[in-house]
Amino acid sequence: MSAKASLLAQSTEAFDRPIGTPGKRLFIGGERSVRRTLAVRMIAVVLLMISVFLVFWLDRDGLRDHQDGEVSLSDVVYFSMVTITTVGYGDVVPVSRRARVLDALLVTPIRLFIWLIFLGTAYQLVLQRLFEDIRMRMVRANLNDHIIICGYGHSGTCAAEELVARGLDRKQILVIDAVQASVEQAAEHGFIGLLGDVTSEEVLRRAMLESARALFVCTDHDDTNVLVVLTARHLSSRVRIIARVEEPENEKLLRQSGANATVLPSRIGGILMADSLDSSALLKYVMDLISAGGKIVLEEREAGTEDVGRMAEDIPHVVRVMRSGRPINPGVADSRIQTGDKLVTVRPAARSE
Repeated sequence: MSAKASLLAQSTEAFDRPIGTPGKRLFIGGERSVRRTLAVRMIAVVLLMISVFLVFWLDRDGLRDHQDGEVSLSDVVYFSMVTITTVGYGDVVPVSRRARVLDALLVTPIRLFIWLIFLGTAYQLVLQRLFEDIRMRMVRANLNDHIIICGYGHSGTCAAEELVARGLDRKQILVIDAVQASVEQAAEHGFIGLLGDVTSEEVLRRAMLESARALFVCTDHDDTNVLVVLTARHLSSRVRIIARVEEPENEKLLRQSGANATVLPSRIGGILMADSLDSSALLKYVMDLISAGGKIVLEEREAGTEDVGRMAEDIPHVVRVMRSGRPINPGVADSRIQTGDKLVTVRPAARSE
């Protein structure tokens, strides 16, 4: 599906994706997951309370009411509640051996389990969110000139690891994904994981987009990528945006949306496969050239004062000149270096690399 055909539908559906509840790392959950969690736990508590009531009701002959000596339905309900809440006024007590064994071995574990549900819910929905907010503030205080990766699929994972291989600190890479398992995996790899909708303006603000160095848009859907680029460009006019694109017809749309660079994995893979028809060395050379750990280094640098005025072919390792976004090959008439040019060089990697 092209981005033009599904952009409107994506804009209305993007904010309805399921988001999991917060975990141990920096996850931001959605309200629907909170309601679902509360509903499930309330049902569990009600069922456990009913089970306690049934245990006491079926064994009511082993209970004694010091008030009137009779154990009625209301007395069993009352005794169940005070037992679960550990109040224990002593007006209704188990007197038979069987009633005491049931209270000790069956009712007490249920009582403890109910309290664990209460405490766990309080921690997850109140305390943990408070801790997550504190952690978010600490993370945001240390984030500056960082890299944001939207989508931690195969492309996002490879991009993150390649950035690390190029010398970037893992704590300066923030991954955003709507799938909790992907965010957990990113956190396990040492990156900062933020659970949320990649098209959400609020989530991008939480990721400190305004102070980021670059945004990598790596989801598998062009329509989602267009929305991310549009939202990010609206929030920041200076951040560099590199977007993945699946369909060639959507590349122009992503550029118009504000992407500084677009990458078509399918086109690159197809070219490399075709080039490998008659040569196996070419593929290895290209992969060596574009990867950080290769023996050949491809670099882009600003033209220095010592370069200005010289012909590109006279400068060692220069294979292309970029002038105002226009490529110029060495050996042509206008390949004389000017101030502001960028030089693309290919050189052997240093031994320390």
